[in-house]
Parts: sequence; C-alpha cells; structure tokens
Amino acid sequence: MEIRSHRFRVVDILLLCGVILPPVLGMVIKILTNSPSGGIEISGARIYFTLDLPFQSLPITEAQVNSWLVVISIFFLCLYLTHGLAVKAVTKRQLLAEWIVKTTENMISGNMGDYFIKVARGAFAPFVAGIMALSAFSSLLSLLGLYAPTSDINVSAGWALLVFILITYYKMKCGLPHYLKSFAEPVAFLTPLNVISEVATPVSMAFRHYGNILSGSVISVLVASALQGLSSMLLGWLPGFLGDIPFLQIGIPAILSLYFDIFGSLLQAFIFAMLTMLYVSGGFAIDDWELLQAKKKQKLQTQQ
Repeated sequence: MEIRSHRFRVVDILLLCGVILPPVLGMVIKILTNSPSGGIEISGARIYFTLDLPFQSLPITEAQVNSWLVVISIFFLCLYLTHGLAVKAVTKRQLLAEWIVKTTENMISGNMGDYFIKVARGAFAPFVAGIMALSAFSSLLSLLGLYAPTSDINVSAGWALLVFILITYYKMKCGLPHYLKSFAEPVAFLTPLNVISEVATPVSMAFRHYGNILSGSVISVLVASALQGLSSMLLGWLPGFLGDIPFLQIGIPAILSLYFDIFGSLLQAFIFAMLTMLYVSGGFAIDDWELLQAKKKQKLQTQQ
C-alpha cells in the first residue's frame, strides 16, 4: 500500500509538472526571443521561423506555439484530475472533475434539446468543455506576460471554422436537397440574404471573440502607459529616484487586469461555447429529421 501510495504521488507530481512546464517554457522562449523596446509596442504575434512548403510558406508564430503549450497543459490537467478515479468520489480532484462533466452536460441539455442529450456524453460534452478550456486558458496566458493566442484572428477563425463545419453537418443531416432548400425559406427572394447570413456566422464568431480579447489587452496597455506619463508629470519633482517611480501605475492596472484578463477571458470563453451550442442546435431541423427517419423505417418494414 505504501509503495502504491508513493507511486501515486510520484505520478501526481509528474502530471502537475506537465501542467506547469508548458507555460514556463513559453516564458523562457519569450525572454530568449524578445527584443528590448523603448516604449509602447502593440503588435501581432511574432514569427519564430517559416517552413517552406510546396504551395506556400507556413510561418510558425507565437500564437501557434502558445496554443500548443495550452493544449499540452490542458491535457496533463485532465490526466491529473482523472488520476485515481474511484466509484465513489473521495478526493477533491474527482469532485471537481465530476462537477465539470455534470455542469457541461446540464448546459448542453438546457440549450441543445433532447436529441443532443443522447449524444452529449459521447460527443458534445467533451467538445464544449474542451473549447471553453482552450479559450479560457489561452486568454489567461496574458497574466503570465505571454501573447494570448485568442488575440490572433487566425486562431479564433480556426475555431469558428471548425464550429461552422459542425453546424453545416447537422444542417445537412436531412439531406443535401433539404439543406439547399432552407436558403429559400421563408420566401425565395431572401436566398441571397440567407447565403450571406450563413457565411457571416463563422466570421462574426471569430471577430467577436478576437476583438473582445484584443481590445482588452490594448486598453490595459494604453491605460498603464498613460498612468506612467501622468505620474512622471505630477510627481516627477520628487527628489532622487522617487521621481522615476510611476506611483500612479500601482493598483489601477491590476484592477483592469482583473476585469479584462480574468473576467473578460472567462466570459468570452463561455459566450463562444454558448454560441456553438445554440448555432448547432438551431441549425438542426429535428422535426424534419425525425419525419425522415420515420419514413425510412416505414419503407424498410414495407420491403421486409
């Protein structure tokens, strides 16, 4: 029992290292590749190197690297939370894991309907929980001074494109003719507007998420810089090194960080997951699908 307990603790430590080391590696990479700057610098993700591919070059950016670091951290966090599961929860980590699963399934059942409850355990619960965790942890990287992948439109657009494929899949479950016919509803002359609305779905999801995260980062940097200049102007007369200390920067940027970096990041992750559930369930014509399944079943019984 003692040997097993010792091995259990060793595995726990290794899993926690797997959670912590990726963001630490990200900070090391930033320190080694960051060039000194003399003032405010608001720019996109830095390009580390470029891969020459047959069709076009593929730049490996800071956003891509940080995204993979977040994925690795979440992977080991899931392994840590599910390590040593028992039939009856006796550890806080198992209680937390069960709470995450139940909360996600309740969200799906409350927003997506009875059909999606049946497939929630196998498909949608992990997907929704994964996309929320990936979004939240990616945005929270800014607390460590790292570039948040959600501040890159390419990352948000990739997620939105994945969701759009999922939406289209469920819209086409009743068949391609039914999907194409839906563009002419309720009247045919609205078809162009319906097509534009279909294309606008992933675009709006990507820009909403990206814009809210990026705007929070920009506002925080601008306010911190303005407070530094204001502190120098009002308190620069203090003798010695005291005049160089930006006293007005103490406290206020931290409060802004609580809102933009923590509350805003978690809120945008929740909104993106909610939109995913609503768009997928709203695009699935459940009544038509059930009618189609009933016709197929009746036809099969007739043939038999």
